[in-house]
Amino acid sequence: MSIDLSHLAALLRETAAEEILPRWQQVQARHKGDGSLVTETDIASQRRIADALARDFPEIPLLGEEMSAEEQERVIANTPGSFWALDPLDGTSNYANGFPFFAISLALIENGAPVLGIVLDPTRDECFCAAKGQGATLNDRPLRVSAQQTRLTECIAVVDLKRIPTSRIAGLFRPGGFGSQRNIGSVALDWCWLASGRFQLYLHGGQKLWDYAAGRLVADEAGAATRLFGKGGTQAESTSNLAPRLAIAAANQGLLDAWLAFVDLPPTGADG
Repeated sequence: MSIDLSHLAALLRETAAEEILPRWQQVQARHKGDGSLVTETDIASQRRIADALARDFPEIPLLGEEMSAEEQERVIANTPGSFWALDPLDGTSNYANGFPFFAISLALIENGAPVLGIVLDPTRDECFCAAKGQGATLNDRPLRVSAQQTRLTECIAVVDLKRIPTSRIAGLFRPGGFGSQRNIGSVALDWCWLASGRFQLYLHGGQKLWDYAAGRLVADEAGAATRLFGKGGTQAESTSNLAPRLAIAAANQGLLDAWLAFVDLPPTGADG
């Protein structure tokens, strides 16, 4: 089946313009059962995109972050072929606090792997797209990682500390690991900014399928070196379950090898 990425980009831009941006800085968040935040914007964005996908692609089911856990498990269990993976507002905490770093993330999963990915950053009007084996783009221009850095100490690292085992955090800040550290709060955009060369090293201790499916495909297709790990440190490439993944990545394989050796993770931290 042929799916036009520009059609999906138009859908996400329309959703952002009519559901996300008008409510920004005017919405209150509440906590879900897992402790994460949700707003009325998350729900409205998912509903709008779900309705459009059901109309245009009725044969492809949807896995959305704002579905119940039972509904999510049902999609995974009953869909051996294709399904959509949607995060209707990635970076809800940022959004609810007026921090301009959030996105819509949509991926098409086929036989356990993402084959299409699209991430829209509405505040910058940046749309990142990727198709498996066909490269990545930013606003329709080819996107390719370009890193002049050859040593960890020359690099900017994005590290999400909240999901790293506390016993391992201090070691990440010993000398030699990176030149500077950031944490910007949207997994989908983390992957896309790595693809764009805006930083060179990445570490996140626990991201779900709808967090990473589209963005990681963009990073991979742009030439970044990426890894996902499950429980006990085993590499976990399949999307056949909803367990969180520990993600480690870098702008190229040489930096990733050095980064993996430096961070010495995962020990047993991520479930999978």
